[in-house]
Amino acid sequence: MRRAGRISRLVLSGACLLLSFSAGTAFAALPASTDPSQQLDHADSIKTSNHPTFVQLLAQLDRDAATLTTTQQWHLRYLDAWEVAYEGKYDAAGPLLSAIIEQSPDDTLRFRATATRINILGIAHRYEDAFSQLSQLIDQLPRIRDDEARYQALVEASQFLTTAGQYDLAISYAQQMLDDTRLQRHQCIGTYLKLHAQFRKSGANVEPPPFQDGIDICVKAGENLIANAGRADIADLAIQQGRYGDAIALLQRNYADVRSYRYPAQIAIFDTLLAKAYLRAGDAAQARKFALATIDDAVKSEYAESLSQAYEVLYLVESQQGNVRAALGYHEKFMEADKGYLNDIRARALAYQTVKQQLLANKLQVETLNKQNSILQLQRELDRKAVENGRLYIALLLMFLASVGLWLFRLKRSQLRFMRLAQQDSLTGIYSRQHFVDAAELALRQAAKSTRSACLILMDLDHFKLVNDTYGHGVGDMVLKRTVAACQAHLLRRDVFGRLGGEEFAIFLPECGPAQAREKAELIRLAIAATPVNGETRDVAISASFGVASTDRSGYELRQLMIDADNALYRAKRDGRNRVVYGEIGDVSVEPKADTDRHVVNNDLGNLPPHTGIVS
Repeated sequence: MRRAGRISRLVLSGACLLLSFSAGTAFAALPASTDPSQQLDHADSIKTSNHPTFVQLLAQLDRDAATLTTTQQWHLRYLDAWEVAYEGKYDAAGPLLSAIIEQSPDDTLRFRATATRINILGIAHRYEDAFSQLSQLIDQLPRIRDDEARYQALVEASQFLTTAGQYDLAISYAQQMLDDTRLQRHQCIGTYLKLHAQFRKSGANVEPPPFQDGIDICVKAGENLIANAGRADIADLAIQQGRYGDAIALLQRNYADVRSYRYPAQIAIFDTLLAKAYLRAGDAAQARKFALATIDDAVKSEYAESLSQAYEVLYLVESQQGNVRAALGYHEKFMEADKGYLNDIRARALAYQTVKQQLLANKLQVETLNKQNSILQLQRELDRKAVENGRLYIALLLMFLASVGLWLFRLKRSQLRFMRLAQQDSLTGIYSRQHFVDAAELALRQAAKSTRSACLILMDLDHFKLVNDTYGHGVGDMVLKRTVAACQAHLLRRDVFGRLGGEEFAIFLPECGPAQAREKAELIRLAIAATPVNGETRDVAISASFGVASTDRSGYELRQLMIDADNALYRAKRDGRNRVVYGEIGDVSVEPKADTDRHVVNNDLGNLPPHTGIVS
């Protein structure tokens, strides 16, 4: 069951991560030379703007490595490590970069290798290490005189803060690149980073013209790899705005160029966007083709959203064509990939906050030690002063220690508040998807030990997208809050209630049999139907469909309970919505007819395909 609006979003972190791999001059290709130093600098400058030539030049330098000086050999080792990382072989690139950082006599080269290793740590999901080393890199930046090294550090700062959701900070670092006259040759990447962070911050509210300006800059500089990352943003925006033909045309026009660069993350992003656009345009065959290509081209062991969305597209295609077994298989893979990706997003945000708090704590610790040294000196002076002055100094010491203790208390309270927010849905205040899954699995294990029955209810608001489209998201948010309130009035404290995403909710009922679960679901259904929301001109009628599953039939595995409840919800949607379904098709509770003086949103919904577990 997908969340509303979920398929229209695509985080292009994979495309953004490629920027750490373009730390050379982006536009000027030097003349061919037999001087190894010039060859190395030339190779460094064309890594992304002319990657095939870079690979050829690197192979030539590797063959002549024995004739290079020590400094030249270290430069060559860095370029070799960069190419290994560019090809997606991150496990092999990590040790190569670490050797350069630990052994190279060149401070600038060590700095650049550190920046590239930060990128590798991010790809390996070691976010705390990545953010910690990034902080150290930024601290060293004022002492770095090499323009390319400064540029690489600013790129890492901007792109990593974007992946952590710190868009304003990311934009500020990108703007530093654009404002630095020494980095004017990097206008392409600086512009892309800024526009990409603005896109991630504003979503569909961003207009296409600024993106096209950035692409024009990159094309002029010969940076087609970065230009294609910008085109991916434009295509993503077009899909969100319903311009599927424009997205397909743009992606297909540049598809061959993207594949020629052989950068796996960007190829997977283009494949995924094409799969989504063709699905929305009604071309199931093409959607399946590019979704399968995404899976083939995706970098292994990465929690990329492109992989999750590819499985979602395949699930939807098979569902629309009635291939139930294949659809369920892809649905399981989608759920697994999506869970991994959502966990990865949360890990990034938590890692950023953790490192930020650690840095603050370390700074406070240093300041405290300095204060303590000062206090020790004051205490020596107290021995030579009168008792009255000594009391004054002791009072000052106690006040300082009290302020330190108060600061630490507030810091701890802030950390606990952040953890609580990570467990709650920001709009409704109930459990988030991940916390609901954790709580439900714990309750299931307890139920299994006692062999007591338990039930799972999946609930999906009917025609919720039409409510948003007709009345706006403000009314839609009010509908979600009123729905949660109506549900909570019929739930016990031990019941687990969570929002899975969009308009979909789940309720886990421990120590509850099937009959009780159906009765409770029916009470909630009636309560929701009796809870109108004021629209602009008339009341908005709310209704919901319910699917119920119990451990008596499904066992004590949450995954099976979710599948069975989802199947029941599918039948409730297919049989007309606003009803409760458990077990066989006939086991349904039908909604009473709506009052004639209340407006029910209906926009020719009879032509929609059969319910696949995602119809709202």
